[in-house]
Amino acid sequence: MEVSSAIAIFALIWVVSAFAVLPIGLRTPDEVEGHQVEKGQADSAPVNFRPGLVVMRATVVAVILFALFYANYVFGWIEVDDLNFFGRPPGFVDRT
Repeated sequence: MEVSSAIAIFALIWVVSAFAVLPIGLRTPDEVEGHQVEKGQADSAPVNFRPGLVVMRATVVAVILFALFYANYVFGWIEVDDLNFFGRPPGFVDRT
């Protein structure tokens, strides 16, 4: 695998991880006692959003998932043929 491919795959995994960890730990004004909703603020807006923590969590998750992906790439635990649940299509010619 080339370095540019590895960087691109890691970036994709990181973005998906960021969206996955984004809602963890957020609280709305309804969940926090004594917090007043300001004029123009949505009732569902988080009170304690910390982007640095989201970046750190996403990076940790992405590193773990990329390590598993790369280990699978190197050792070949799961290959394309392992994911073919429906068999070969009619008329398929293997050209390997």
